[in-house]
Amino acid sequence: METKTLARIGAVVFVAIAITAAVIDGARKPDAPAAFAAAPVIAASEDPLSRELGRCSALGEAGERDPGCLAAWAKNRRRFLGEGR
Repeated sequence: METKTLARIGAVVFVAIAITAAVIDGARKPDAPAAFAAAPVIAASEDPLSRELGRCSALGEAGERDPGCLAAWAKNRRRFLGEGR
């Protein structure tokens, strides 16, 4: 019987400590949110190829069948791989 009593007292003490910790945590003032630096704004490129590639990217799967997208991707590959030099 003594073991049960000790276990109950231990449980009550544990619950009391948990409630006290919760009350103390709830009473604290919330920390000020961290000031995040604004993300740098990247200026829109004046390159027509970049605009066309962006449009094709927005099309998703339909871009695979768009002749303008196919031409833009071919031109971008040539520019990237250096073909035609």
